Amino acid sequence: QVQLVESGGGLVQPGGSLRLSCTASGSIFSINAMGWFRQALGKQRERVAIIRSGSSTNYADSVKGRFTISRDNAKNTVYLQMNSLKPEDTAVYYCYLNVRSFDYWGQGTQVTVSS
Repeated sequence: QVQLVESGGGLVQPGGSLRLSCTASGSIFSINAMGWFRQALGKQRERVAIIRSGSSTNYADSVKGRFTISRDNAKNTVYLQMNSLKPEDTAVYYCYLNVRSFDYWGQGTQVTVSS
């Protein structure tokens, strides 16, 4: 059983920053990738950022230069530092974990960017 616990969402003004955290627990062996997806109201879920076992990263074009993904392997935790937030970043953010080709998802944390 794998569990993902997210934290760090909230309300922030445009131009502000937030940091999301996600800690994985349970039967975790050979993590292939961790990352973040988001889903805005009325839209499909989209990938925001991924960090793979070799520490390579990928970002959605819309967040490049503003968001940074990082990982603490000892804590099985992935972070998403979000800077220069825009109203269009408003969404539910979901933590993602791939272990041995199985995908796991967190419960989601709301990020709202509004003045």
